Amino acid sequence: MQSDKMNRMKELVSTLNSASKAYYAQDMEIMSNYEYDRLYDELSALEKETGVILTNSPTVQVGYEAVDELPKERHERPMLSLGKTKNREELRDWMNGKEALLSWKLDGLTIVLTFFAGKLAKAVTRGNGEVGEVITNNAKVFQNIPLSIPFQGELVLRGEAVISYSDFEKINGQIEGIENKYKNPRNLCSGSVRQLNNEVTAGRNVSFFAFSLVKADGIDFHNSRENQFVFLKEQGFDIVEYQKVTPDTILGAIDYFEKKIEHYDIPSDGLVLVYDDIAYGHSLGMTAKFPRDSIAFKWADELRETVLQEIEWSPSRTGLINPIAVFEPVELEGTTVSRASLHNISIMRGLQLGIGDRITVYKANMIIPQIAENLTKSDSVRIPDACPVCSAPTEIKQVGDVQSLYCTNPACEAKKLKSFTLFVSRDAMNIDGLSEATLEKFIGKGFIHEFADLFRLQRYEDEITQMEGFGEKSYQNLISSIERAREAPLARVIYALGITGIGLANARVICRYYRNDLDAMRSAQAEELSEIEGIGEVLAKAFHDYFREEKNAVQLDHLLQEITIAAENMEESEQTLAGLSFVITGSLTHYENRNELKAVIETKGGKVTGSVTSKTACLINNDTASNSSKNKKAKELGIRILSEEDFMREYLREEPVS
Repeated sequence: MQSDKMNRMKELVSTLNSASKAYYAQDMEIMSNYEYDRLYDELSALEKETGVILTNSPTVQVGYEAVDELPKERHERPMLSLGKTKNREELRDWMNGKEALLSWKLDGLTIVLTFFAGKLAKAVTRGNGEVGEVITNNAKVFQNIPLSIPFQGELVLRGEAVISYSDFEKINGQIEGIENKYKNPRNLCSGSVRQLNNEVTAGRNVSFFAFSLVKADGIDFHNSRENQFVFLKEQGFDIVEYQKVTPDTILGAIDYFEKKIEHYDIPSDGLVLVYDDIAYGHSLGMTAKFPRDSIAFKWADELRETVLQEIEWSPSRTGLINPIAVFEPVELEGTTVSRASLHNISIMRGLQLGIGDRITVYKANMIIPQIAENLTKSDSVRIPDACPVCSAPTEIKQVGDVQSLYCTNPACEAKKLKSFTLFVSRDAMNIDGLSEATLEKFIGKGFIHEFADLFRLQRYEDEITQMEGFGEKSYQNLISSIERAREAPLARVIYALGITGIGLANARVICRYYRNDLDAMRSAQAEELSEIEGIGEVLAKAFHDYFREEKNAVQLDHLLQEITIAAENMEESEQTLAGLSFVITGSLTHYENRNELKAVIETKGGKVTGSVTSKTACLINNDTASNSSKNKKAKELGIRILSEEDFMREYLREEPVS
């Protein structure tokens, strides 16, 4: 009996550690939160029963090892996990008659900040609790970390780096391919915080919410954690929302947070309760893993039993075919739910699903629908051997511990998703209302096969207005956007075609050279194209070969029947930046973003590149004194660094408006 329990413990440790590694180190999800918690609780019970704790058990390990790409540093004080409960009365009893602070348990990446003499000196991730990764440069571009504070002594604090649900949806919408998208805001935040290039971090809208003060030299907080929160707020930090509670008020406070999370934009997977009395909390000491002055409260998942009706197979542009569970609609957390992504074949097989099975479903963190358990486990779902879009054979590929299904046909219609996504993007035809997910649905239903079909979607009005997420109003908004896109400058149309290597800047250069004569461009020889400044042989061949392929020529003819090329002024006198290359970095004040300034430069004949070279006319950076890699490179090469306003005055001959 004991040996059976030991074998089960070893099995659980292996399974849980694999899931943790995938989630924390590889930003993948191979197991639902519900299943992880269930197995973790089973392991904890077995350890208590047997009196044995394996050396690599997740009940004594904290977090996962830091990745090697960033410098590592040992924490001055170990960062322990929290004990947890899902029982409200147990949380009230834990208070032992004391006052405490109840706050959000945010679902992001824990960061330790150190300030010296009022300046941010160091930022380190939690890592494995003992050793973290140094991400100081990345922390400096978070949305809300003060770089200077009034307090001049040594200050150490902990907090959570997070990305909001709204920013997560926006950023994910810009990522091509469903298989490349992040599964949840926590994974996106983890990848963003640990970037080697903080320019990437800067574009991800990472925020920091302080939840604990570790050290503040010379400050008397009168034995109150609430006073510490007040102090941190005075220093300019955003702190986690909290309520001071007593055993009589805590249940009402939990109800408040429970209602708010339904519309809360910051990911949270529960609450944290910590004694306000600092000395009392410290006097309780800690276990090998948990401090005794605080405890986590995890939402009790609202489970609903339902019946699995079908597995929908959703192809993407790379050929990955994702399984989606469709079940009888149920009410969960105030909304009707009928679908849940299964992510991959491994998760689907682990649930042993079959059509007609009785399943329980819940919302992870009260947001994302997932299957918790299969009650009947008929294990009869057939994995399709043919792609649902093109009917070509499918194959199962394994990457690490994850098995996924792929279409083997390189010409599958679903694989056109990337080209359609580019075509409707802002710098191309700029058609609002056609997200990648919507395009994928339209392709799967056979609405679009070529670019011209996007301008013929009125044919499918009845079908579209009945689709999930669409109604009459959203349909009319989409059609209005399509009508606006019927007239576009030739350079944007050329860019929208997706010719290999031809970006918007190259398209503008070619259009200027041929003075917007599309017929001349279509018949141009590669040798002639390669002589254009900034094009070269490789791009010239790609451009030439594209128009020599009959299918592309026919599709362009069809497109030209649906759109009008907008007239542009091609006067040479406007090309004041012709032959000059620029690099733009950092945030801008007078332009909405870098793309807007880039468009202005390209319209005047200039070119914008991503790196500073000896041919760069100037680096545009409002932080001219920073020690960024681009600034250092510019200084090494003797390239001038101009602020946005100086660039406007010198190169655009414009006086910036204050």
